[in-house]
Amino acid sequence: MAISLYDATVVSFLQTLGGVSGFLDRGLAHCQDNGIDPQEIVDTRLAPDMLPFWYQISSVAHHSEGAMAGVKKGEFSPAMPSTPLSYADLQARMADATAALQALSADEVNAFEGADMAFKFGERAMPFTAEGFLLSFSLPNFYFHATTAYDILRLKGVPLGKRDYMGKLRLKA
Repeated sequence: MAISLYDATVVSFLQTLGGVSGFLDRGLAHCQDNGIDPQEIVDTRLAPDMLPFWYQISSVAHHSEGAMAGVKKGEFSPAMPSTPLSYADLQARMADATAALQALSADEVNAFEGADMAFKFGERAMPFTAEGFLLSFSLPNFYFHATTAYDILRLKGVPLGKRDYMGKLRLKA
């Protein structure tokens, strides 16, 4: 069975974005049920040298929706947001990323295969093909930031399990 670039990327992004949106909802409910200010979670880091929760969620969107926009453009640069977002902003960011990815067609994404793509960071540029970039750079970053956000919520006492992370499974019809 062959798998398309669309299935390997967009469908996978959407599955995990559903999980992230769900655990964000559970995190907010936990805060409301326990009298916790959600901003406490927004600013939480797993370690002093790691970026906070708000950055992890922003990066989930950047390495999914932003990666697909970068492939269209032929260029992707790291997001360097400097202003923390509110919990509600983070939830909206997941909804926006999901909507943008749902608007992509399989034909559109599959047509990117073989296209030149550059990851640019300052004066540096790393050449990729679209599929090389998405599969070896964006997907690993996407999962890293989604997992880190999940771990921060667990650290803050949100009752989550693996199923919360996984999103909607692609079961046989």
